Amino acid sequence: MAEATILYNVSLQELKDIIDTSVKENLDGVFDALKREKNETLLTREETFRFLKIDSTTLWYWTKAEKLKCYAIGNRRYYKKSEVLECLTLLKS
Repeated sequence: MAEATILYNVSLQELKDIIDTSVKENLDGVFDALKREKNETLLTREETFRFLKIDSTTLWYWTKAEKLKCYAIGNRRYYKKSEVLECLTLLKS
């Protein structure tokens, strides 16, 4: 059950500030959880080279050159989506 709060002699601006603060705190928590969830997504080799729109050979070379980190479970290879995105660099125009 939600906690009850009774407000007396609160101006409209103060009430607005209270609501804004509460909503912002709750949304920050939701956004942080979404970021953590997205960042932990594992991609297979095929998903990774399709995501980057490159050939599987290019993915192999980039992995060998340590441009991309690769993780293994048994014989399967995975890439963390967050790390793939971090490898992208901004080009100055």
